[in-house]
Amino acid sequence: MPRHLLSMADLDATAIRTILDTATQMHDVQKREVKKIPTLRGRTIINLFFEDSTRTRSSFEIAGKWMSADTINITGKGSSASKGESLRDTVRTIDAMGVDALVIRHGASGACHQVAGWVDAHVINAGDGTHEHPTQALLDAYTMERRLGSLEGKHVAIVGDLTHSRVVRSNLISLRRLGADVTLVAPPTLMPSGIQTWAERDGFALSHDLDGVLQGGGSGRPIDALMMLRVQKERMSGGYFPTPREYTVGYGLTRDRLARLTDQNPEIVICHPGPMNRGLEISADAADAAQSLVLDQVSAGVAVRMSVLYHLLAGEESATNVGATNEGSAA
Repeated sequence: MPRHLLSMADLDATAIRTILDTATQMHDVQKREVKKIPTLRGRTIINLFFEDSTRTRSSFEIAGKWMSADTINITGKGSSASKGESLRDTVRTIDAMGVDALVIRHGASGACHQVAGWVDAHVINAGDGTHEHPTQALLDAYTMERRLGSLEGKHVAIVGDLTHSRVVRSNLISLRRLGADVTLVAPPTLMPSGIQTWAERDGFALSHDLDGVLQGGGSGRPIDALMMLRVQKERMSGGYFPTPREYTVGYGLTRDRLARLTDQNPEIVICHPGPMNRGLEISADAADAAQSLVLDQVSAGVAVRMSVLYHLLAGEESATNVGATNEGSAA
């Protein structure tokens, strides 16, 4: 296991599987009346978020506290960064206090990689600009596997604002290493620069035709999982599409598309990393459908982040010891 988790590229297939297997054991903690294990007692974790977050920050805080770590939240507005202090000075100041881990979300791509070179603490990337969001990819894989079984040979379509999404970059690495076939779907204006070269190198497909992909496309292969991405309007400064309605007509998971999908494959699963723009990239019917795993993803986020913190902070103990610790703490 690497010292930091900055990118999904830091994890090979074996490391990903180790984290997901441990997350299965950590998920059992959520079912207890007393949700507490002593795994990280004496450790201090700082959640340093320079961008707004509900799911990621809350789940990291819960994950740390359920494992008995001292967990502290700091926002950009609540730190000296709001007074003009540099990121380097902010993180070095926190690191000097002897903390064990920094969980960082920042608006600049690559910020977490820089921080890892400045501090002694473990660094976990909780989302940096439009670069990556590794723990989101891990929880997405975990959630899909719980419903679909192994992702080996499964077909996953990821649809929407690919240009501004850090989630898609991490998911591409994760899903391909777990053996899934991936198709990315977006209008030409929201396809990232250089994506064609990446697709040819790593073996995933690209399309501008959502309906064609949902019907199996040229491959004739139905999809097993559909992940809708949020349209990140706050990162858009130009006209990426004419109107919200036209985007929905071309690339939204509408009620009609949902009906066609479920008729074709009743076992299909629908994911969204959140927050959702209901009525834009996903309809309310799809978000709340029986096939939707949106809330399952939120639940999985705590278990997966517990697993990540465990493997970074609890040494080289085996996952078997996690189970023993859990059983012992229940007494």
